[in-house]
Amino acid sequence: MRLARRAFLRLSAIGPLALLAGPALSRQDLPRSQQGGKRPPARSELVTLFLCGDVMTGRGVDQVLPHPSDPTLHEPLMRSALGYVELAERVNGPIPRPVDFSYVWGDALQELARAAPDVRIINLETSVTRSDDWTDKGIHYRMHPENLPCLEAARIDCCALANNHVLDWGDAGLAETLAALRKAGLRPIGAGRNRAEAEAPAIIEVPGRGRVVAFSLGSVTSGIPREWAASEEKPGVSLLEETTIPRIAEAARRVRQPGDIVVASIHWGENWGYEIPREQRTLAHRLIDEAEVDVLHGHSSHHPIGIEVHRGKPILYGCGDFLNDYEGIGGTERFRSDLALMYLVSMDASTGELARLEMTPFRIRRFRLNRVPREDARWLREVLGREGAKLGTKVELGARDRLALGWR
Repeated sequence: MRLARRAFLRLSAIGPLALLAGPALSRQDLPRSQQGGKRPPARSELVTLFLCGDVMTGRGVDQVLPHPSDPTLHEPLMRSALGYVELAERVNGPIPRPVDFSYVWGDALQELARAAPDVRIINLETSVTRSDDWTDKGIHYRMHPENLPCLEAARIDCCALANNHVLDWGDAGLAETLAALRKAGLRPIGAGRNRAEAEAPAIIEVPGRGRVVAFSLGSVTSGIPREWAASEEKPGVSLLEETTIPRIAEAARRVRQPGDIVVASIHWGENWGYEIPREQRTLAHRLIDEAEVDVLHGHSSHHPIGIEVHRGKPILYGCGDFLNDYEGIGGTERFRSDLALMYLVSMDASTGELARLEMTPFRIRRFRLNRVPREDARWLREVLGREGAKLGTKVELGARDRLALGWR
């Protein structure tokens, strides 16, 4: 989140919220474009990914976990992370403190258990550190390393770090973040002690079906300072530039094996609004056409935006926030950033093409993911359907309040 996007927000109330999931969509629940055509792949050929947008477990969320960091902030509008807890409680009621490590995931844990995805990848948009070496950028996210069990509670496999908050607490904060994640078995990608480490993929085995090869990249369009780019001798993030695509393509070709699914997790674009710039679409298509990426996992937008399928490969341009501490911050209510989506992307390992994309909606309330009422699921269907129509996709609402993507 960029300072420019936060400075104009007024600190005011947003309405209370709630959420709903349910059993799996049947084949009859799926859009027609997912039912016809080629023979559907056998379950043994599918690799299912859990993807989501920004997981912002620092700042206010960190304060309610068992090991809160020093709450001191260096923001123009807020001097203590506890202020974000107070805002949330003012509009949605008290948050028990400390909460247990699984609390923030709420009803999403039941949905993950039902879906049983093979690989779970998030954009972790916070540093994980005790460092006090804050950078002069206005907004700083930090989670105490001893609160990492909150990510383990959701059995996260891989954390994308090429974003605009991983270096909020300097090089020392980045070094501790990388060490803490590795110690916890949470593979970090997109940031490292040098460019080679930052650009290196995580390779996750899916027994009997292949592997998921995941890269993380970030763009200056999301607010990443250009000076955060890793170099041969300098720590930092994997910055998405023209010269990056050939390197990612070469790295993917070096490690790729038959049945692998290659994921590019990219932090890019504005926080608010539905427009997808032409340059972003061009980059996405190039990553698929030239670097042979199978899944493009985009984030930075604080609300979900349109989805495209290019040559059988899904492009999630902006997944929206999944966990944040924004309750009580007003000014952008029309985008409904309180609504979060769990993306369950099923890929055919035999072809590398999308077989099914299911989305389960949740609502963030008191720093917890809750089931949505049907009217909120319907609102998401309408918005994603409207935006997807520009990209050749449609969204239908199943009988159990899950959303399913259709494409041409």
